[in-house]
Order: sequence, then structure tokens, then C-alpha cells
Amino acid sequence: MSLMTVRPVVKRTARAILLEGDPHSGDLRLILIKRTKPGQAPYWITPGGGVEPGDETVIAALHREVDEELGAKVVDVVPAFVDTVVHSPDPDDPDDMTVPGGVKIQHFFVCRLASMDLSLRHGPEVDEPRGTYEVVRVPFTAEGITSVEVVPPSLRAYLSANVEGVRGLLADDLG
Repeated sequence: MSLMTVRPVVKRTARAILLEGDPHSGDLRLILIKRTKPGQAPYWITPGGGVEPGDETVIAALHREVDEELGAKVVDVVPAFVDTVVHSPDPDDPDDMTVPGGVKIQHFFVCRLASMDLSLRHGPEVDEPRGTYEVVRVPFTAEGITSVEVVPPSLRAYLSANVEGVRGLLADDLG
């Protein structure tokens, strides 16, 4: 019998697979943030960010982050996907004291957009932007998802292979 090494969790994030439109129709869109940093190719991320000490739960962090980044409210929050990656120190963050060999756990929740007012955005992404944050919508289809560089790649692969399943997480009879 081999012993498993448990890597230290150094960061947890809450991210929204944020859908807009009717989940029962063909007109469903995924809301993403197109990130453009100086000298780097653009990439597309789901709204969300780090779980902070003041957040009572991971879902509370999700609501806070969506409010900060989009001025938005979400409903029908359902766990959908978890991604674990080795966490590297953020070279732009002098306070990042990453533990060598530590991991970041990203919790992805499918949810529906209840309201959004971009004029209400606040927080570090707005107050001290590093590059641009452009809110974009892509069709929630395999083709729409793969038309942009969604990161992490594991999420892009999961979403493009599971469009129907993710839609099903918003079903009225899920319970």
C-alpha cells in the first residue's frame, strides 16, 4: 500500500459559469471576462476570484466576486466543477507567500444572471486594473465556448464536452 501525499491548499477561488437567457431554449449565453494584460495574448475567464477570510462560505465569496467584477446578482447557484492546480507565486503580488508544492482549488458554480449593472463594479479589478477587463457573451454551445481561449483549459474542455449536462444543472426538477 502506498501513502498518498496531501498537498497543502494555499488558495481557494469561487468562479461563476454565468449563464444568461432561458436554459430551456437555444438562446443561452455564457458571460466571460476578456482579460488583456500588456505584452500578453488575451484570455477569457469566468467571473470570480479568491475566497477571503471574511467570506463565510465559498458561495458567499462567489456572490461577492460577481458583485465586484460585474455589479451583478446571481441565482440558482449549483456546484459544477472543481479544478486543482499547482499554485505558483503571483509575481505582481508582493504579499503572495505561496507555499512550495501548494495547490489552488478553483470551485466553479453554474448560475443564472439575475441582474447586472456594470456601473456598479468595484474592487481591485476596477480600482487598480492590471490591463483591461471586458465583459463578453458567447453562445453557450461547444462552438461558442471553443471560439475563445477560456482558462483554465480544463474548464474549457469540461464546458465544451458537457453543454447539455451544465444546462441540466439548472433544471427545475434537480431538487
